[in-house]
Amino acid sequence: MTFLNSILKKSKKHQFPFDHWEYNNALSEGAISEIINADIPDVSEHNLSYDGTRAIDGGAAEFREGIASGGKAIKFRCFITKENAPQFPNLVKFISELQSKEIYQVLSKMINKDLSKSYVRVEVICDREGFWLKPHCDIKEKLMSGLIFVNNANESEDLGTDFYNEKLEKVKTVPYKHNYGYLFTSGPNTWHGMEKKKIIKERRCIQVNYVTFKTDWKVE
Repeated sequence: MTFLNSILKKSKKHQFPFDHWEYNNALSEGAISEIINADIPDVSEHNLSYDGTRAIDGGAAEFREGIASGGKAIKFRCFITKENAPQFPNLVKFISELQSKEIYQVLSKMINKDLSKSYVRVEVICDREGFWLKPHCDIKEKLMSGLIFVNNANESEDLGTDFYNEKLEKVKTVPYKHNYGYLFTSGPNTWHGMEKKKIIKERRCIQVNYVTFKTDWKVE
């Protein structure tokens, strides 16, 4: 199991500014290829601009409440579902790993939250020039959050996720390195986001969550 091997052998815990883990080589080459080739619309071609949320166009609140459609925002977001699974066989395999008892029990101990009744949610992300993400703390329904970066375009490592202290001062950036990820659990003062930075081509990654609301992928 690629992900489990990464978590067990290639991860490191950090306590500043809040508990989180960084790890590498968690994705197979097949999964990386699917992330690179996922067709995600360019916001600028639809006369929209980034608003500091992942929703872009107003669907955020609905999706945060666990409504599967995600509102209007869904057309700019690529969640892996049973419906589009044939397009992403390697990412479905990755999701199957996350669903396995062997993995979620390890993660449960790491983050000190019970994942046994949770659901897996994986989203392919492609951020382009103009993207930014305001500092925020994840909702409690996200039991585990994190990204795995796919830096195949030789973008700056500064394009990683920014972490903030309680005063919302940026104190750390997780480097945007290829096949490199981080994870943490939701809680007070887990402030994170991304400042406005120069993206030359695109910032590809996947978001990996265990959530309490229903998705197509319940843990085993």
